[in-house]
This record gives sequence, C-alpha cells and structure tokens, in this order.
Amino acid sequence: MKLHDLKPNEGAKKNRKRVGRGRGSGYGKTAGRGTKGQNARSGGGVPLWHQGGDTPFFRRFPKKGGFTPPHRTEYQEVNVEYLALFPEGTEITPEVLEKVRLISSAEEAVAILGRGEIDVSLTVRAHRFTKGARAKIEAAGGSVEIIDNS
Repeated sequence: MKLHDLKPNEGAKKNRKRVGRGRGSGYGKTAGRGTKGQNARSGGGVPLWHQGGDTPFFRRFPKKGGFTPPHRTEYQEVNVEYLALFPEGTEITPEVLEKVRLISSAEEAVAILGRGEIDVSLTVRAHRFTKGARAKIEAAGGSVEIIDNS
C-alpha cells in the first residue's frame, strides 16, 4: 500500500446540506423549514422543555423538602465477617483494607459494621464502629481503636 492508495472508509465523508440553493436541490425556497410559524423564523424555536401552554413538568410537582449537608462524612463500610478472614493478631488499618480491596481508598473514612461472626483476635483501627461490631470484636479477644476524623 502506498500513500496514493489511502482513502477514507465508505460513508466516512458526507457533503454538507446546502439549503436555499434553488428548487432542484430539494431544499430551495423555504430551505427545509416548512412555511411560516415560529420554527421557520430566524432565531425561532422553543426550548426542549416547552409544553405548549401546559403547566411545565417541573412546576406540577411539590418541592422536595430537606437538603443534603455539604460537609457530610461518607463512610466506606466493612462488615466484621470480612475481618474474620484475617489471621490471628493482625492489626487492621484502612491501608490494609485498601490493599486487600475491601475499600477503595485509605484516605476516606471507614466504618466497621456488625454483620457476620468473628472468632479471631484482631486490633482494628477505623473511624467508626457500630455497637454490634465493637461487641463482636472485643468478645473475640480483639481491640478497637477509633481514628480521629480530622
């Protein structure tokens, strides 16, 4: 193959539509805009949300109450059933959890939840523990340390 053999794929190049260039083109006179009316005028047309005189969709519904706090802490949740998979005596930190892909980022806050059973003694460091999770970890002979959120 040489440079003079190169050509674009079939259908890759299309001629632009030249409107208003005589009746024979199929787009003469009104240039494909129909006759008269709002959409035939220059700058005419209605926005996508226009509903022709009906009460607009967004005004038919009651306002949604409440708000989302802008500085809310989003926790990455890990259940104790996954902590039970670690060997006895392991110190579990957000970095360890990230390494084994139980959480996506060690930079964000971690919460330990109480689903499942645990029978190995572990030292668990996290930003938040539920009462059930704390009770299960301590009942198995482990300890709980809370990391400061700041």
